[in-house]
Amino acid sequence: MSRAFVFPGQGAQTIGMGQALAESYPVARAVFEEVDEALGEKLSALVWEGDIETLTMTRNAQPALMATSLAAMCALEAEGVKITDARFVAGHSLGEYSALAASGALSISDTARLLRARGTAMQDAVPVGVGAMAALLGLDLEAVRDISKEAAQGEVCEAANDNDPAQVVVSGNKAAVERAVELAKSRGAKRAVMLPVSAPFHCRLMQPAAEVMAEALDAVSISAPAIPLIANILAEPVADPDRIRSLLVQQVTGAVRWRESVLYMGSQGVDEIWEIGAGKALSGMVRRIDRNISCRAVGGPEDVAEAADKLKQG
Repeated sequence: MSRAFVFPGQGAQTIGMGQALAESYPVARAVFEEVDEALGEKLSALVWEGDIETLTMTRNAQPALMATSLAAMCALEAEGVKITDARFVAGHSLGEYSALAASGALSISDTARLLRARGTAMQDAVPVGVGAMAALLGLDLEAVRDISKEAAQGEVCEAANDNDPAQVVVSGNKAAVERAVELAKSRGAKRAVMLPVSAPFHCRLMQPAAEVMAEALDAVSISAPAIPLIANILAEPVADPDRIRSLLVQQVTGAVRWRESVLYMGSQGVDEIWEIGAGKALSGMVRRIDRNISCRAVGGPEDVAEAADKLKQG
C-alpha cells in the first residue's frame, strides 16, 4: 500500500475535539500544552470547554485545528506509526501548516504562532460584510471560472477552493459572490449557497494578509519535511524550505487545488489516505475525486488504535 497523511482545514472545528486524545495519550496532551504556551493563553480550555462561536473565530480555529491534528499524529507515533510510513503529506488551507509541523518542517510552537498571525491577518484584511464566499455544487472548475468572471463586474470574484469534481468555492466581494450564486443556479448547479465565513479567503482581497505572513514566515526556521508536501497552490510535491516559505505566502491569496492534489497523489500510486485530525470532510472529498483511493479519518483514541494496527500491518 502507498499512503498519504492529510490534514483538515477550517470548518472542521467542534467543541471537545482532541480532548479524548489528550486524556488517553500524554504526547497528545503535550501538544495542546505546547500550543497554549506558544500563544500565551489556554486555547485548550476554549477548544474543550468554550463556545463554538468563539472557537470558530478564524484566529482561534486555525491554531486549534492544527493542535488537534498534531495531537492525533503524535498519538499515532506513540503507537509506532511514523510520518515516513506515508509517501506524501498534504493539508487543506491551514491544514498545510499542520502537514508541515507533522513532517518536521516547522516546530509546533512556531506553527501555532504562525496560524494565530494568519488567522488574525485574514480576519483583518477585509472589513466584515465586505467579502463573502459561496459553495457551488454540481459544476466543474471551468464552469465556475466562467461564472466568476461574469459575476465580478469590476469587483473580485474568484474560484478559491477546487475541492472535488462537484464542489468549487468562490470568494470575493459580497455582491459579486451573490451574483455568482444566482448565475450558478441558472446554469444547472445542484446547489449554490453562501458560506458562514467571516472573510473572503483565498482571493486577491487577502493581499494584506499575505504581506503579514511574508514577514511572519521570514522570522521562523523551516526545515525540509521528512516526506514531500503536496502544496495547495501547485498540486505538486515540494521539499525545499525556501520554496515552501514562498508558497505559504502565495497560498493566502491563491486557490486551494485540492482535487488536483488528490489526483496527483493517485497518479503516483497512492491508494490509501488517512485524514488526521477533526472531522471527515477531506475523506468525503477524496471519495468523490478518486474511488480507487481508500480514505479513513483519525480523530479519537479508538481511531488511533485501529489505524495503528492497520498501518503497522502494511
